Amino acid sequence: MARLRTLAVLALLSAGLAGPAAAQGTHDHGSMSGKDMGPMSSMKPDPKDNASTKDFKAAGRAMMKDMDVPYTGNADVDFRTHMIPHHKGAVEMAKIALRHAKDPATKAMAQKIIDDQTTEISDMEAWLKKNAK
Repeated sequence: MARLRTLAVLALLSAGLAGPAAAQGTHDHGSMSGKDMGPMSSMKPDPKDNASTKDFKAAGRAMMKDMDVPYTGNADVDFRTHMIPHHKGAVEMAKIALRHAKDPATKAMAQKIIDDQTTEISDMEAWLKKNAK
C-alpha cells in the first residue's frame, strides 16, 4: 500500500502538478497596493450583498490595506508590524460576527478572538515601543 502511494505521488510530480506549488515558495509578492489581487477581488462591494457580507468585505479590505507596510529586514519587527493589522482585522471580523451571527458557538468564538487578539495586539505594540528602533 505504501509503495502504491509513493508511485501515485511520483506520478503527480512527474505530471508537473508540483510546479506551481514549488514556485510559490520563492515568489516575491512585494507590495499589494493597486495590484489585481486575484481571489481578493471577491472583497469588492456588491449591491446584492447582505449587511454582514458588506461588513466582512469592508473589514477584509481595510485589513489588507493596513497590512501593506514596508519590511525592515528585522524579522522580529516585521512579524509584529504585519501581525498587528492582521489581528486588528480579525478583531473587527469578530465584532461583525457578534453583530450578525446567530449561532452561540460562533458568538463565543468571536468573543474569544476579541479577547485573545486584543491582548496580543497590546503585547506586540508594547514590544515594538520598547525594542524597535
